[in-house]
Amino acid sequence: MRKIAEHLYPFESHRLDLDGLKLHYLDEGEGEVVVAVHGNPTWSFYYRDLVRDLRVDHRVVVPDHIGCGLSDKPGDDRYDYTMSRRIADFGRLMDELELAEINLVVHDWGGMIGLAWAVRHPERIKRLVVLNTAAFHLPKSKPFPWQLGLARTPLGPLMVRGFNAFSRCASHLAVTRKKLSSEIRDAYCAPYDSWNDRIATLRFVQDVPLKPGDRGYDIVSDTAARLDVFRDRPVLVCWGDRDFVFDHHFLEVWRQVYPDAEVHRYPDCGHYILEDAGEEIIPLIRQFVTDAV
Repeated sequence: MRKIAEHLYPFESHRLDLDGLKLHYLDEGEGEVVVAVHGNPTWSFYYRDLVRDLRVDHRVVVPDHIGCGLSDKPGDDRYDYTMSRRIADFGRLMDELELAEINLVVHDWGGMIGLAWAVRHPERIKRLVVLNTAAFHLPKSKPFPWQLGLARTPLGPLMVRGFNAFSRCASHLAVTRKKLSSEIRDAYCAPYDSWNDRIATLRFVQDVPLKPGDRGYDIVSDTAARLDVFRDRPVLVCWGDRDFVFDHHFLEVWRQVYPDAEVHRYPDCGHYILEDAGEEIIPLIRQFVTDAV
């Protein structure tokens, strides 16, 4: 992959062996634990500014899912690119690092992966930070976005793996308040610079369960049914209203699940909410994970 400029990603790399595959993660700072989970097609780079801010007085752990970022990118013959495997991998990292009293930050697929694990280990979760994500099925009022549907057609492999369309388009369309510099866009796409290295980007889109019987559908149902286990924990929601996938339909579900959550909406911001409004949101997260409960 292309080299990432050190001033953009000034972190020490760590790796966990998962049955011969290396899962890359950041483990920065000391203090109260913050675990941030990324989605598709991002990687730990998405949380770089949050890590730099919090590592001064917190321990911040950010994994790259297998196939993403600086983790290994095996073929289908060596790795099962499924939701259940993602959740298991995340759990192995949490157990290996013996993390508890976790402040869990989730975005995009990170919500499904992180919270599917968390609802099964609620005693290890202290607070939740929700950033344009879901841990439940597509709301009935929300049509499945045609852009994602297109990636699930026979054209998907050519577009996503051949032309890196998913990652490249996201670096433009997922920010709506301000444009990303070419350097930042290139950094987002750097881990996905060949057909082989884009396998996870495609598999994530293909793995979205939409109806009973789809692989992973029961996991989503079970997770959604257990989310209320965190109603006694502090929850912070920061939401970009111009996200064409995780839009107001999803936000309304979160409001129903966590009626006492602290919610901040950003009408001019998109899916990459930390890129559009990081200078506003990171101080909110800092205050939220620092306040005594």
